[in-house]
Amino acid sequence: MTQTISVIVSLLALVISVITAWLTLLRKGTVRMTQPTLVFFGPDGPSGPPKIFLRTLLYSTAKRGQIIENMFIKVRRGESVQNFNIWVYGDGTMARGSGVYVGEEGVACNHHFLLPKDGTRYEFVAGDYNVEVFASLVGQSKPDPLYRFRLSLSEAQATAMKDKTAGVFFDWGPDAGRYHSHVDEHPGHKAI
Repeated sequence: MTQTISVIVSLLALVISVITAWLTLLRKGTVRMTQPTLVFFGPDGPSGPPKIFLRTLLYSTAKRGQIIENMFIKVRRGESVQNFNIWVYGDGTMARGSGVYVGEEGVACNHHFLLPKDGTRYEFVAGDYNVEVFASLVGQSKPDPLYRFRLSLSEAQATAMKDKTAGVFFDWGPDAGRYHSHVDEHPGHKAI
């Protein structure tokens, strides 16, 4: 009888050890992103090209961290789609995105997304914008969608942005469950 109990306890300990090893050492997990608390549509510096800026936390779902090779934003308004594929991140000192390690404790920083330097022209006009944030992880052939949200630009906000010195900030209101927007005439956030 005691030998049977010893075998059962040993097998149970082995199962728990295997599960623990899988959860902490072997499971790859993925990268996730929290609700951006701040989003900006506007110029990159005074009279600069259009950009999208956001502040968020990136974290790994596993004990083992992940490396992000690249991030980009896809913006849809009506039938038009535009990728903002130049990624710059950091707090204070900005670095061109070319890889960042994301552990389970996460990385909170500012992310700036700019247009490609291939002659692409883009203008923020009034309407509803569906914004999707994607990340390319090391070892994966396809980028992962991290977060999707919707923003609206009013006619007055779009008109204020036409002079290329004003931008619109969207602040997340947790009680209302939506973004609250306001125009800033001289935002001053230059990424690169």
